[in-house]
Amino acid sequence: MVPTMGALHDGHLSLVRMAGKPTVVVSIFVNPSQFAPHEDFDAYPRDLDSDLNKLGSTGANIIVFAPNAREMYPEGFATSITVGGGSAGLETDFRPHFFAGVATVVAKLLLAALPDTAIFGQKDYQQLLVVTRLAADLGLPTKIIGAPIAREVDGLAMSSRNAYLSASERTVAGNLNKVLKDTIARARETGDLRDAEKYGAAALETVGFDKVDYVAIRDAANLSVATGVSGPARILAAAKIGKTRLIDNMAF
Repeated sequence: MVPTMGALHDGHLSLVRMAGKPTVVVSIFVNPSQFAPHEDFDAYPRDLDSDLNKLGSTGANIIVFAPNAREMYPEGFATSITVGGGSAGLETDFRPHFFAGVATVVAKLLLAALPDTAIFGQKDYQQLLVVTRLAADLGLPTKIIGAPIAREVDGLAMSSRNAYLSASERTVAGNLNKVLKDTIARARETGDLRDAEKYGAAALETVGFDKVDYVAIRDAANLSVATGVSGPARILAAAKIGKTRLIDNMAF
């Protein structure tokens, strides 16, 4: 299974191709429970016909599951799933509603399809850890797989929200991955992770981002605060250009 919110791009299609044979279930559902009232639920791009054409081009044997909100959340729906562990901090600091909405809808999707495996892109790295924890804790019979981030030629992580960017904003956005690489280099050179985080946040503002929510170096396994550079880590960032919020991360 490849769960999506539609507005499919080459990153999504790479997950479908990675899933391979014999059959891939692709869900297309813009989940209202993971959007706060001030966020872009109504504006989020939706084009089912285009999505179906793109999926057809992959050559995979695909079942498309495209429920509507009433089917997923019928009248009287009153259940929410909360996942601890890796959900603490980072996105939760800025979108406290987000992971409860993600965990609830992902559980419903996995229970509806009961796939052997489910593939999630590593661009949403914190979400990947939350979903992995969810499946393990609830004993869901699905193996969660994280797929490498699909990137544009200039290194920008592919995202449906990239369509919101103006030409000038798109130029700025292409610097996000470059700043993360520079921040990793600084952390390796100095060994001071907190200083490197501050450097990365300042660098994003310098190249034109309007607001930086975080640049953080964390333990790759559970996203606890990393205190040194000896073990597997992840650098994660979230920043806004105009009204568009972009996220990215890299192995460290």
